[in-house]
Amino acid sequence: MPGVKDGEPLGFTYIYPELDAAAQRRKDELLETPVAQPSPGETQSAAALLRAMQGMGVQARNLGECYRVLRAICDDSDRPTVFLGLAGPLVAGGLRQVIRELIESGLVDVVVSTGAILYQDLYQARGWQHYRGDPGADDGELRGLLVDRIYDAYVDERGFGESDTWVGLVADELAPGAWSSRQFMDALADRIDDPLSIVQTCRARGVPMFVPAINDSSIGIGLTEHHHRCVRAGRPGLRIDSIQDNYEITQIVAQSPATAAFYVAGGVPKNYINDSIVMSYIFNRGDAGHRYALQVTTAVTADGGLSGSTLDEAKSWGKVRLNAARAMAWVEPTVALPLLASAALQEGIARHRGRLELVWNGEILEKLSR
Repeated sequence: MPGVKDGEPLGFTYIYPELDAAAQRRKDELLETPVAQPSPGETQSAAALLRAMQGMGVQARNLGECYRVLRAICDDSDRPTVFLGLAGPLVAGGLRQVIRELIESGLVDVVVSTGAILYQDLYQARGWQHYRGDPGADDGELRGLLVDRIYDAYVDERGFGESDTWVGLVADELAPGAWSSRQFMDALADRIDDPLSIVQTCRARGVPMFVPAINDSSIGIGLTEHHHRCVRAGRPGLRIDSIQDNYEITQIVAQSPATAAFYVAGGVPKNYINDSIVMSYIFNRGDAGHRYALQVTTAVTADGGLSGSTLDEAKSWGKVRLNAARAMAWVEPTVALPLLASAALQEGIARHRGRLELVWNGEILEKLSR
């Protein structure tokens, strides 16, 4: 301060108000736990890092809390059915094996995804690739070279075109009539051979795949090719029945002793997983609401959209239980998901869960057993 020498008293003392005993106790409670300051030298694994982050602040704490919820799901003796919601450029961003290994580990029982994610998995399963690109690229040049851009990843448009057509040709082989997206994804899985595929791993483990907005993807483009051929030939074709999707996923909820939602980003999959809870009244399920819920996203809450809506907001709809264990981290999924998955696999948190067995008779779920 100007005019004051080092060490010289300022000449005044701030007068703080006296706290009564109750206020002092409350203050002591609030100031009881210091913010953790993890040492990088002592966090030698993703699991150790996430555990340490639970004591930090801001999104580090939130991501650590997401891992705490994952562990709680796996420790629950009722073995909650885990619904994994997938949205965003996850395969293009490099998360294909992260997602596949989560499923392989037994942590995931049902996948609800955008069509783009599972389509891009199939695209790679059929021999094509995603390549590192540049978000500042000349998109006019890319168009002339038949290179499509997904933010900072490139794909070969020839591969997309060929894969779109392949989807339609698979539909040509199948019986005409109503199919759920689950049934159609199983049919596609049966026609690929790639052990690193998300779709193939789901099929091998009996994990149902629902694509509630399947039309809004290259899978939908391929099915439109199929539909056009059927119209021109005057014959019936295969069609995806979205209400059958509702019926099938709601049966899973209704027959599960408890449910858990793991949202990666938001979008249609998040709302669909939540709506499956609402629809369960059809089967007289009384204890509605996910027992566990976690989400990693960058969507904002202030615009009122579903993707960024809080898990507490979902309580008002009965989609998440009032006493649910929940956590939400505003961390971009290509950063958050590898950390969560690596920690879960390092500690083997799902090793005692066993595989969920679902026996389908058409659109009827005849048995769900642990």
